[in-house]
Amino acid sequence: MALVPYEEGAGWGARQLHSPSATFRFARRTIRLRQDWRRLGVAAVVWDAAVVLCAYLEMGSIDLRDRSVIELGAGTGLLGIVATLLGKRDFYVCLKQFTTVVKLALSHLCARVTITDRAAALEFLESNVQANLPSELRTRAVVKELTWGKDLGNFPPGAFDFILGADIVYLEETFAELLQTLEHLCSEQTVILLSCRIRYERDHKFLKMLRGRFSVYEVHYDYSKDVHIYKAQRDSHKDDF
Repeated sequence: MALVPYEEGAGWGARQLHSPSATFRFARRTIRLRQDWRRLGVAAVVWDAAVVLCAYLEMGSIDLRDRSVIELGAGTGLLGIVATLLGKRDFYVCLKQFTTVVKLALSHLCARVTITDRAAALEFLESNVQANLPSELRTRAVVKELTWGKDLGNFPPGAFDFILGADIVYLEETFAELLQTLEHLCSEQTVILLSCRIRYERDHKFLKMLRGRFSVYEVHYDYSKDVHIYKAQRDSHKDDF
């Protein structure tokens, strides 16, 4: 959903945001992402919330192996790429020694990751995903169009174990559609992880709306980047946090 152009040069880290690329190290791999602020605005740069959520997943408290994962508002694809890589981390080194046939046979143990954004960002997103995943994992990550509240018929209801979102809470006019999308994608067992910087009063409004439909708890806070990670599940799981 991140296709709203911020004013050029405004805000924090403008120089980094306008760089044509960004490099990270996650899941024992170097990830090099293209950025394109001028063409796609905030959809084509890496935000701190994505980096913090990737680091949180890498801590290992969330097991993505053989799980169905969807990322909303993926932008550059960093979070979806890392989720795919971490979904196979236990046999990462061993895979290097196997033939292509064996690699493909073992890939069923990996996470199944759907990486979504609006149509205008998909070609850019797909290029980053394909460039940063090893060949045996590319079939485990699918880039797909999702405009919140509008494309839900293309996604089976309650089909995902994890829903991930990084810095997708900032436009108040999208809050109702985002909540509708979360409810559609969630089963009773689904875990939602939202990483965000609380910038404005409207961000608190969204959290209040979210708590009206889900049990929500803060599970991590990165002081250096001022980024919060919230975990949400349907109300029947409120005692599990």
